Amino acid sequence: MITKSIKSILAACLVVAAIGTAFTSCSDMLESDSDRQLFDPSMSEKTDSVYYALGILQGLQELADQYVFQGEMQGDLVATTQYTDNNLRQLANFSATTANKYDSAYVYYRVINNCNYYIAHRDTTLRTGALFVAMPEYVAVKAVRAWAYMQLARVYGKVPFYTQPLTQISQINNGSYPELDMSGIVAQLAPDLEQYSGKYNVPNFGNVSPSTSIPSPSKIFFPVDVVLGDLYLETGQYSQAATHYVTYLTSVAEAGDIRTDYMQSFVNRRFMTNLADLPSDFIGYFTGSSWGQIFQTAGNVEVITYIPMAPSRQQGATTDVPKAFGYDYYSTTVGNIDEIQIVPSESYKALSNSQDYYYLSTRSTSIENIVNSTKMGDQRYNGIVNEETEGDSTIVRITKNRYARILLYRNTTVLLRLAEAFNRLGMYDAAFAILKDGLTRYISIKGEGGPTYVSDATKDALQTTYPLFSDANIARFSNSYNCFGVHMHGSGFTRDFTGTIYQPGLSPYQLDTIVKGKLGEIAETYAVNVGTTKEDTINAVEDLLCDEYALEFAFEGSRFFDLCRLARHKNRAGLYGGNFGSLWLARKLAYKNPQKDLTSPDNWYLPFK
Repeated sequence: MITKSIKSILAACLVVAAIGTAFTSCSDMLESDSDRQLFDPSMSEKTDSVYYALGILQGLQELADQYVFQGEMQGDLVATTQYTDNNLRQLANFSATTANKYDSAYVYYRVINNCNYYIAHRDTTLRTGALFVAMPEYVAVKAVRAWAYMQLARVYGKVPFYTQPLTQISQINNGSYPELDMSGIVAQLAPDLEQYSGKYNVPNFGNVSPSTSIPSPSKIFFPVDVVLGDLYLETGQYSQAATHYVTYLTSVAEAGDIRTDYMQSFVNRRFMTNLADLPSDFIGYFTGSSWGQIFQTAGNVEVITYIPMAPSRQQGATTDVPKAFGYDYYSTTVGNIDEIQIVPSESYKALSNSQDYYYLSTRSTSIENIVNSTKMGDQRYNGIVNEETEGDSTIVRITKNRYARILLYRNTTVLLRLAEAFNRLGMYDAAFAILKDGLTRYISIKGEGGPTYVSDATKDALQTTYPLFSDANIARFSNSYNCFGVHMHGSGFTRDFTGTIYQPGLSPYQLDTIVKGKLGEIAETYAVNVGTTKEDTINAVEDLLCDEYALEFAFEGSRFFDLCRLARHKNRAGLYGGNFGSLWLARKLAYKNPQKDLTSPDNWYLPFK
């Protein structure tokens, strides 16, 4: 039976669908140049439905702050301060009730109902020659709906599910909507999305804003294969997840757009007062782009999907995210704010500090390259955190969130989630390769000149079952743009090749060594009997991926949901006990003094409002 709260949420969504997501403000940043008031634009024309599609994306702006704050405040990478808003504090200690400002299912159902309206009415038979012109947009809207439902299930567990547009109160009063969990939602939506896999890239409407807030309009949509990959990953369907991430990388994304050649500067303010503190044989290895620059422009090739917020309050929906992390984005100079509400946690800083940094040694010769390591920590911290000393205190601002854009998917998101799926499929060597060497043709070479840590069985799978390096696809991963392991973004020279020469064992960052260290850490931290089985290795590599998620995606809004997903993998695997994943998650969040018992998965969800 539909509760009163659910009815009120759905009733509030009716107005949006009934007016066809009309644009009534000429100043809104997502508004087109048209001066028509679009209460019922035609869904049978080739162009008019753009206004509905942009209206759906406008709805995403309303959920942007909630997405970030729920995902980060409940995670292990942030801490509160004396200035933290009480709504954020409640999220952080798991005491939030339905009165919390950032607990609203309505913002997702608003998007969903608009998607339902569009899907029900859009004429997909329109052609220009042999091209079905409405299909990229139609498929993109279905992907948005699936993402919104997935996020609802992440936040609330079970949620009311419907796919018809609600335009009348009688539909709510007479309707009986099933409450579905993530598995139920995937079962309902994935089969329909499968028919579009590998066939459509996201639409690009060109200039849809008079401002420069949307330099890349195609980046405001969700690629269907990435969403499918996530749906399957959430439900432990690892082969299907890997297949769709691979399909995106090989059949949908432009070859030049899947580059990961980013490296953060090696100079670490937390460990050094001058360059004399560097090892005597240190060479700063620089190539590609600075990792921190990813977050300065939304048009960066690394960004797949983001929510563009208005550049001013006069131009549409704004965000409180920069303010919470120490920046007044809406001042004329993007000024600093001293009343910072969210700062890095000690556990995040400890993780960053504990990383080795790998560097090319001056002892290298024309015949032999030498890579050494030093305890400098991962440099991505310096790329996104600004520390300023004022008197006896240190002001810490997180620069990643300085600008009014909410990142949802990046190229590296796809790579790490592909690694997560590979690992749970038993291909932990392929997962580690994504951290170490990146997606490069060298991974698939057997015998001399190929990596010894990747098994021949895995190399075969990467050419056939998951054909990243098939004859048809290998050229996409054969140039320098793709020859960066993800860990190289912040921890230096992890890869085993220089130029076009693969040198097995070149970097000290090696599978056996790194996994052995993680196995010991797991045994000590969680007091479990860690063995040397393949299952032990898979769990250890998963923890390495969890660390990499933190180093790469801190403060973007995904952390708590990543932790919950990984915890479910561990519970499902049953290694160290059927509730090890729950204990693992609770241990990571213990410093927050949570008001709920997080060893119970039922307590990972917010109350539905």
